Amino acid sequence: MKSATVTKVGSLIAKNKAELGKVEICDIPEPKLGDEDVKIKVAYCSICGSDPHHIIENPFGWDTPFGLGHEMSGVIVEVGKNAVKKGLKVGDRVAGNFLNMCGTCYYCQNGQEQFCEHAGASNQPCMSEYITWHESQAYKLPDDVSLKKGCLLEPVSVAVRVVDKLNPKIGQRIAVCGGGPIGLLVLQCLKMMGAVNLTLIEPIAERRQLAKKYGADHCVDPLAEDVISAAMQITDGKGFDSVIDCSAAISAVGNLPKITAKGGTLMYIAMYPADYEMPLNLYKYCYENELTITGTNISPYAFPRAAQIMPRMQLDDFTSKVFELDDIEAAFMAQVSGKYPKILIRCNHFDGE
Repeated sequence: MKSATVTKVGSLIAKNKAELGKVEICDIPEPKLGDEDVKIKVAYCSICGSDPHHIIENPFGWDTPFGLGHEMSGVIVEVGKNAVKKGLKVGDRVAGNFLNMCGTCYYCQNGQEQFCEHAGASNQPCMSEYITWHESQAYKLPDDVSLKKGCLLEPVSVAVRVVDKLNPKIGQRIAVCGGGPIGLLVLQCLKMMGAVNLTLIEPIAERRQLAKKYGADHCVDPLAEDVISAAMQITDGKGFDSVIDCSAAISAVGNLPKITAKGGTLMYIAMYPADYEMPLNLYKYCYENELTITGTNISPYAFPRAAQIMPRMQLDDFTSKVFELDDIEAAFMAQVSGKYPKILIRCNHFDGE
């Protein structure tokens, strides 16, 4: 079967040809169906912002070739004989969690499945014609959520996880740094939770416009404005009760402790180079200001609720640019161009979708 595959590790925008990464369609074996698995004919798989930089450039040291994709939707075409606990059946439209948590390791038993010691072994390339998942990974899509929008269940689950861990109170002043898909989905969720002075810090004008459409009260252009001065003006000099970094921009992260209010929470949820270390004045921010500084790792326990809120999310802007699976190289070049909020890969065609 066809699958999008990294055949050469490297940057997709490297000027030196020797350093260029390569993504192409390869033929891989169709995954086998286990007794507790469901086989899914993939409809769409969206490109994650981390794919070009943190997957294709391969900081994990994976052996090439390796497959791509984890934000998918599709239709169940076969059900294992013991896959009976969730009521899934052939024909169900589903999306879900690309990782299968083992449920038995220390962390799964301790309510910390994000650290599951065995989940990585289950990761299949979802930019493929078919995948097989354990039934626990798959979630039926609401009737009013299309397969095209359904592939955003995984990124919506990330936004839900952010709100879970942030645990905001209604009326708190909150800022989001970075207006990529995750930042804009987080912003929508925070609006639902009653955030005030909800602010996006983002240099790209089109993304600031989308933030306004989704309910942002303020937008700050860090290339044209002083972020700290703008934040203090918005918050009457107090800073934001919570600041969430979704930017993955090293140039952006240093200012964020400075705009977080005393006693506030600062979350760095974007992926950064494994060797990057950010200077932090511990006396100022951890002792004097008592900041809580944290992050998130995948989306434990978030998928059922993410599926339930999808009909309330504004997702049309994330599903407007679609490439066919055979056009995978063009799709990734469009992704790194930054012109589109989100890129979708159509892996199979379905009537009415």
